[in-house]
Amino acid sequence: MMRILGTIFAGLLGLAFGSFLNVCLSRWPEGESIVQPRSHCRQCSRTLTWWENIPLFSWLALRGRCRTCRTWIGWRYPLVELAIGVLWASSVWRAFSPSLLPDSLPVWLYVALASAVANSILYWILVALAILDAENLWLPDLVTIPGIALGFFFALLRGTLSAAMPLINKMGSMKYAAKLAAITSIEAILAAAALILLIRWLYWLIRRREGIGLGDAKLMALLAAWLGLPGALLAFGLGVVLGAVVALALLAVPSAQRTTGTWALQKLPLGTFLCIGGIVSSLWGAPIIAAYLRWSGF
Repeated sequence: MMRILGTIFAGLLGLAFGSFLNVCLSRWPEGESIVQPRSHCRQCSRTLTWWENIPLFSWLALRGRCRTCRTWIGWRYPLVELAIGVLWASSVWRAFSPSLLPDSLPVWLYVALASAVANSILYWILVALAILDAENLWLPDLVTIPGIALGFFFALLRGTLSAAMPLINKMGSMKYAAKLAAITSIEAILAAAALILLIRWLYWLIRRREGIGLGDAKLMALLAAWLGLPGALLAFGLGVVLGAVVALALLAVPSAQRTTGTWALQKLPLGTFLCIGGIVSSLWGAPIIAAYLRWSGF
């Protein structure tokens, strides 16, 4: 029962934070404050009433349009709120699985709580970066750099808590576990960023122009900090495949075929695809990697 109630609470809280994220996504690119003024229609500037600010339900009640000027609000608003709500609920449901909480190991409660909080923060960051890159081709340092620091912190926390579980810990003291976690995390962050920088340098060497921004390198470092190097590489692979599929779909559009000369110069939001890959890797990375290792014979 507590697991169900916790999941419902996390989902509702996720809807609220998804609504706040929509404010950030609308105002950050314009250089506006996320505190003032109050929520308002960006077309007619009318301040919204309390019932027009209820996450997801207000959009449905208004049928996606401003009550005054009837301007279309956009699908991004309910989709972001729904995505955060579902992902946060999933974080709690997965973290507090009964199979992961044996009565003989009360420390699992702290591990589960840390895991749920960490995953919720990660999903909020990845959804924010995915939308910002899709709409503005922008991966702001304001999000990526603190995201790397937070990922490193939670990696240390996981490593430290693992030393408190004698049934699975083989590393000895908590101090040694934290040190090993820090070294592993730093190596993963540097390796993931180096991968993007290498591809960026090779692209410039061949085409003599920039093909991948530095923001993508910081995003890969963020993914490695949270997911480890294997999880980040899986996110990268999924992101590249998804980006290739989108590029082929755009090429198949008749209007794109008529402007083939400029199509090759069209920019695609690699960061968006990496964020989607990161979410998939966070949710199902372990079984996907295990299946790949079995298939490849390792």
